[in-house]
Amino acid sequence: MSLCQRILTRHGLRASPAVMKTTSTSISSTQFRQMHSSKSVATTTTQALLAEFERRSNTIPKPPESRENPMIGIAPAARENVGQKRFADFNLNGRVFVVTGGARGLGLSLAEALAETGGNVYCFDRQPEAGPQWGEASRRAEEYGGSLHYRQQDVQDSEGIDRNIAEIADKHQRLDGIIAAAGVQHLAPAMEWTREEANRMMDINYTGLMMTATSAARQMFKYKCHGSMCFIASMSGSVANKGLLSPVYNSSKAAVVQLARNLAMEWSPIRKDGTGGIRVNCISPGHILTPMVLKNFEEVPGLREKWESENMMGRLAETSEFKGAALFLLSNASSFMTGNNLVIDGGHTAW
Repeated sequence: MSLCQRILTRHGLRASPAVMKTTSTSISSTQFRQMHSSKSVATTTTQALLAEFERRSNTIPKPPESRENPMIGIAPAARENVGQKRFADFNLNGRVFVVTGGARGLGLSLAEALAETGGNVYCFDRQPEAGPQWGEASRRAEEYGGSLHYRQQDVQDSEGIDRNIAEIADKHQRLDGIIAAAGVQHLAPAMEWTREEANRMMDINYTGLMMTATSAARQMFKYKCHGSMCFIASMSGSVANKGLLSPVYNSSKAAVVQLARNLAMEWSPIRKDGTGGIRVNCISPGHILTPMVLKNFEEVPGLREKWESENMMGRLAETSEFKGAALFLLSNASSFMTGNNLVIDGGHTAW
């Protein structure tokens, strides 16, 4: 339904078929005025509708112009002595991050990467407690100058996400970025999906991720932190997985990749007040040996062997093999990278 049609409906009016056809495409305010100049619509109502149309047309939000708001100051200055400090671009000492889906598996491994390089990392997950690997991960983080903290938080609870992220940012007077790794999987032929099942998966994998990102962005804007966000998408957002019927999951991951592009466009430029400067990228992993994938192997006999034969390396990934990519994207090492999708799949999508 077009904007004009929505305005008409709101006022209890109906347009002729010809008008409906015209309003299915973009129209100018002059065309709008002409369409509603007939005697069937009172002059005052026409004026009110036109005013509403013009008001909304003139208040459409636009992204900042990147040419006028360049991300200056994010990359090391050319005069700096390269090599003055070993791997300085990867140093996250004192920075603050939130990782969703961080109780176990891939999310915890990525959180480790940030903490082991000095970051203060808060892991959110709907599980009451973190997984068995948490203790060792936390110990290593402290050994290397970082820290890991766990909070039970479901990404479907937007108010809770807002509250927790705001508390963390206020405590440290900063927020430098997030890794959004929370997600669920459900296997079923397309014709067997219910609306409720599809909505739930999209609510977690896409909407929950977007609400996490926007909540974090509000705090990063508040404290003028020019940081980075990493969304965990999947190669499943680019290809259909052989041997696995997961149409909604794959669609949700494709949506995540597109969301990253759009948020990068909106948040990467630095405004004149110093806000912005947030880079947004994705990692699209191939098949990883996570608890979710191991469950898939139980549900579909022979699936592991099939997947191992489908990539160039002949095996599946361990969660630890993505730590370097996460550190790269959340640190200054990727200072000229935004709006991109880093595919790490053992060559699965390359042939």
